[in-house]
Amino acid sequence: MSMRYATGTDEERDQAVAAATRALRAGEVVVLPTDTVYGIAADAFDPEAVRRLLAAKGRGRDMPPPVLINSPGTIDALATRVPDWVRALLVEFWPGALTVVCHQQASLQWDLGETRGTVAVRMPDHPVALEILGRTGPLAVSSANKTGKPAALDADEAEQMLGEDVGLIIDAGPVDGGEASTIIDATGAEPRLLRLGALPVEKLNTVLAPHGVSVQEP
Repeated sequence: MSMRYATGTDEERDQAVAAATRALRAGEVVVLPTDTVYGIAADAFDPEAVRRLLAAKGRGRDMPPPVLINSPGTIDALATRVPDWVRALLVEFWPGALTVVCHQQASLQWDLGETRGTVAVRMPDHPVALEILGRTGPLAVSSANKTGKPAALDADEAEQMLGEDVGLIIDAGPVDGGEASTIIDATGAEPRLLRLGALPVEKLNTVLAPHGVSVQEP
């Protein structure tokens, strides 16, 4: 059974963040809150930890996890050939419910699965997640659920599905969002919608219009 930490007081939060940081650095898999849904996280640069994350969800290498970061500038350490229109989206919507798929930096020493030279990146709008990311660096994070099941919206749901497969669970109460992030493919000349989520297409296109590109509705 995994350890569980609350974040109700400042002291509890400090203990939870410290415990999660230790666990992630040790190669364990951790459940943590984000602004959209609860996530299952592993050190992005620890291939064995990423394999444990995928196994916990019941996923294969053909479904690599996104990477969460705590600062927009970190995208340049992970991605290359980032279009100007992507940077405009990041200014407007990060931290928030936008994931962008970019060309991966070739020098990165990691193994997230069959990424085909790309990386999906997001900066979550949740103080606990950002504090952990500030200590650990980029984390591979997928929604906290078994594949095919709805994503967990609180720690209880996450524990029911993943409690036997993770080392630690952070309980920060129910998430405010409840809907997964919108995913945009930024590897081509035009943005391509991969998943419609919490961020609507109309808001994306308001920012994209001055750059002469747009996202098409599904």
